[in-house]
Amino acid sequence: MSDNDSLPAADADAFRQKCRDFLQQHATGLSRAERANDRGASMMAAAKEFQNALADANLAGLTYEKAYGGAGLTKAHDLIWREEYANFPDMTGELTISHGMCLPVLNQFGSEEQKKRFLPDNIAGRTVWCQMFSEPGAGSDVASLQTKAERDGDEWIINGQKVWTTLAHHSQYGIIIARTNPEAPKHAGISMFIMDMNLPGVDMRPIHQIDGGKHFNEIFFTDVRIPADWLVGELNNGWNQATAMLMYERVAIGTGSTSGVTHQNADRLIEEAKRRGLINDPNLRQQLMKIYSEETTKSLVSMRTRAEMKAGRTPGPGGSLGKLHGAIISRLLRTVIGEVFGPDLVANTEGDKAELWGTIMLTSFSANIAGGTDEIQKNIIGDRVLGLPREPMVDKDMPFKDLKVGTQR
Repeated sequence: MSDNDSLPAADADAFRQKCRDFLQQHATGLSRAERANDRGASMMAAAKEFQNALADANLAGLTYEKAYGGAGLTKAHDLIWREEYANFPDMTGELTISHGMCLPVLNQFGSEEQKKRFLPDNIAGRTVWCQMFSEPGAGSDVASLQTKAERDGDEWIINGQKVWTTLAHHSQYGIIIARTNPEAPKHAGISMFIMDMNLPGVDMRPIHQIDGGKHFNEIFFTDVRIPADWLVGELNNGWNQATAMLMYERVAIGTGSTSGVTHQNADRLIEEAKRRGLINDPNLRQQLMKIYSEETTKSLVSMRTRAEMKAGRTPGPGGSLGKLHGAIISRLLRTVIGEVFGPDLVANTEGDKAELWGTIMLTSFSANIAGGTDEIQKNIIGDRVLGLPREPMVDKDMPFKDLKVGTQR
């Protein structure tokens, strides 16, 4: 990966035109039927098709090395792509976890063999990856996880349960963290692994949601055997790697796939309010302006985060700012969507605009939980961004086996 900060003007213009030409041909948007279908199946198929075309055009994985399936270009190229992509419909939202979280973690911590084997298919969208952190007894306190990995010769045996795993039922692989040393304190005895989602003993159960989709899953692992060399990074150092992955997650959720100042939800709702003759309502105008302001602020925070990454810094706790802004926007959207569409949110036909906004409204509740609750983000911002005193941790140095967490009673 090259870290060049700038490109000659002629090269930048040529690359920008290449991106624009590709997007005009391929970023055609998703139909209402695709968006309404099971919140995943058709959207995932469209995302993979788009990503395959990106790879064929040498525009996938712009800053990743060619040896790992990337384009081997600079962060300046990546910025140009994001600026152009902001003018087109997002085609790869279903690959946010696969590309925004799993890919950079594998690139940072994976062995040479792992990167050569797994990164090219991930970058090209031939395989999709999921993240398996949360458990029924380890949500906000992920370090309390009980899923265990035990070494048996040339294999690891995985037993346990994960929950709220996004798009696992559309994924071929995943990143999982498991306990490898229960004698150590809870943060010290965790390791990270690659998981083949089709192995014997992996029982995937999609969770039926309020919006009618099945976006999340609970997964049970019963004596699942994976190769010993699928350990990612150092043994028992998985918490540091998991923390890095959470940072990538918050950057991916908080910054999205584009660059520049955007306020797409506000723009679309303002247009709909005009169409329905509601735009002169002062209360609605005030609420629309709040969304516009929050989306603008989120864009500016995202631009700063991307600039830090372009300067060579790994994602830090500041990514929680963008994630928190996204959750605030989702909360504001619920009220405004209800006021703009009214009874049409309930009395509509399948696939029409009101139904899609109704789905957005119902789905928005997960934004305040997924990727870390609002309360967790505020704690991170207070502690690691503002430097406020940390909350006391009475279990910090206790062996995990002695803690009363999850089913350990």
